[in-house]
Amino acid sequence: MNPYFVWEPFDGGAGWRPFAELLDPAVAAQRVAVSRQALVAMFGLAEDAVPERVVASVLFLGYASRLVSPPLAAALAGQVPDVGPADLWWREVPGGPLPLAVRPKAERPAHDYFDVVVLGLVAPLAEVFMDRFHLSPHVVWGNVASALGGAAGQIGSASAWASVAELLRRAPLKGRADVHGAALRRRNCCLYYRIPGGGTCGDCVLRKA
Repeated sequence: MNPYFVWEPFDGGAGWRPFAELLDPAVAAQRVAVSRQALVAMFGLAEDAVPERVVASVLFLGYASRLVSPPLAAALAGQVPDVGPADLWWREVPGGPLPLAVRPKAERPAHDYFDVVVLGLVAPLAEVFMDRFHLSPHVVWGNVASALGGAAGQIGSASAWASVAELLRRAPLKGRADVHGAALRRRNCCLYYRIPGGGTCGDCVLRKA
């Protein structure tokens, strides 16, 4: 199973930390520092060649993917979990997708996805990353649009792409990306190309259409 679509049941076990911790700028900075060191090692670069705000953007994109993907799959089945930041936990790992666990909650209709997920889960984290790392709304919400496109691509259904296209008509996602059939094209960039050797993503505005 694709790990981006998995929220584990929260069992109260050791290692899980409240998701709300990630809304603390100091914790966000610590997570960015860990990711920065990993990228420095991966590319064999000096630390100053890997800008903090670029790492923050890339890390946020990964977090956004973890938040939007499982509820999108659930919404296509008719319901979304009624969860907020207080209902999620995270766990540190050396690399890969951020593990998330959720306390079982009631379900809400699929049309509540935008309010529950985009505004309720993603927006608070987006505010932290914009404020702490001086990222523009265009970059940050473009990352969320990209995360939604990635989720739709993994699901692979016309209804998934139609749902993403509808979400992109609403602020703050409006104007950040466009859906063309079964593909998404951003109107912005996650900044990954600014790391020497980083390149561009498949949906990047810097790539040829």
